[in-house]
Amino acid sequence: MKRYVIYTRVSTEEQGRSGLGLEAQRRDIDIFLTNYSEEPWEVIGEFQDVLSGKNDDRPQLASALKTVRETGAELLVAKLDRLSRKVSFIAALMDDPKVRLRVASMPNADKFQLHIYAALAEQERDFISKRTKAALQMAKEKGVKLGGLRDKTMKRNEAIQRKANAEAEKVMKVIGPLREAGQTLMAIATTLNDMEVKTSRGGNWTATQVKRVLERVGS
Repeated sequence: MKRYVIYTRVSTEEQGRSGLGLEAQRRDIDIFLTNYSEEPWEVIGEFQDVLSGKNDDRPQLASALKTVRETGAELLVAKLDRLSRKVSFIAALMDDPKVRLRVASMPNADKFQLHIYAALAEQERDFISKRTKAALQMAKEKGVKLGGLRDKTMKRNEAIQRKANAEAEKVMKVIGPLREAGQTLMAIATTLNDMEVKTSRGGNWTATQVKRVLERVGS
């Protein structure tokens, strides 16, 4: 049986509390497991850090790697930058004979391809950083008040969360009774799909998505 250890990361405590960024990572991991993994497969551990990708001292990543080395499972991340933004860190990890890395968004990539991608991504981030600083400086020189841009982003994020909470409460009218009846997450997902109830993104339900709804409403 193919075994995986899943690692996810968000960059701030606010994102960790709200779930911003995690939904996309879990979606990509679900797609990988459903479409690209060898069968049968098993997830033997899930670890999550709420820290910047520039910080390689991450306790949950250390725990994930320890589990991988001890069990022979593969480390599965949604995207390479969720693991680290440093080429040196990724290269050292790929040189570890006891660690095999799988990236959900690049399901067929080998070590060489992942290394090249990490190097290109690092260059792109450096360019984007310089471009952003230049744009902000230009806006400042033109008298643009930059604080308002952040306020708009925060309001948009709050609106997204309110919508997600409302959708979760709505679908709980089906999930709640099924869960109380002792049905498994997979069985509930199957029932929702049979009823042609779509996820917030218009897709089919998985056990992981049912679990997220339960977590969101605190059940």
